[in-house]
Amino acid sequence: MEARAAYEAAVEAWTARVLQVGPEQWAAPTPCTEWDVRALVNHVVGEDLWTGPLMRGATIAEVGDRFDGDLLGDQPRETALEAAREAVAAVAETLPSHGVVHLSYGDEQADEYVAQLTADHVVHAWDLAAATGSSTEFDADLTATVAAWFAGREEMYRSAGIIGPRAKAAGDDPWSMLLAASGRDARWAAAK
Repeated sequence: MEARAAYEAAVEAWTARVLQVGPEQWAAPTPCTEWDVRALVNHVVGEDLWTGPLMRGATIAEVGDRFDGDLLGDQPRETALEAAREAVAAVAETLPSHGVVHLSYGDEQADEYVAQLTADHVVHAWDLAAATGSSTEFDADLTATVAAWFAGREEMYRSAGIIGPRAKAAGDDPWSMLLAASGRDARWAAAK
């Protein structure tokens, strides 16, 4: 799957799960034990808000702290959808130039940054779906694309502390393997 198409599919999977969050679910636990649903959505919204400036060449210092703290306000669902729309538009505008993005660890190719964003949206869409009881089924081509990309970066992510220990895979399919590689148990369910 081509990079831009994969990114757009991942963001679409994410926003579809955001739309399913009920008013009583914002404080529900997620597979990311340090985050409830609201904090998880806030994290991805922050990532989406960073996407435009970074894809357009801004540095971390230039962006500063404007995307710190609670970004969701009183309308978390609407805020998340708007941030996602802006990020998709920024990627569509800038990715064809295959430029450089200035990240916290140094300069990175825009294609690689978009692949990182794609993986984060897919995995966090699953986190959100598992937490709220929405569909945990994802497009097979998107899953295969993210799993293949992530396979070459799993240990780097783990050694940087971005993901936890590898979990036991629930199966040998690409989706179960991707979740396990990212430290998630496909059988996770919120305590009742």
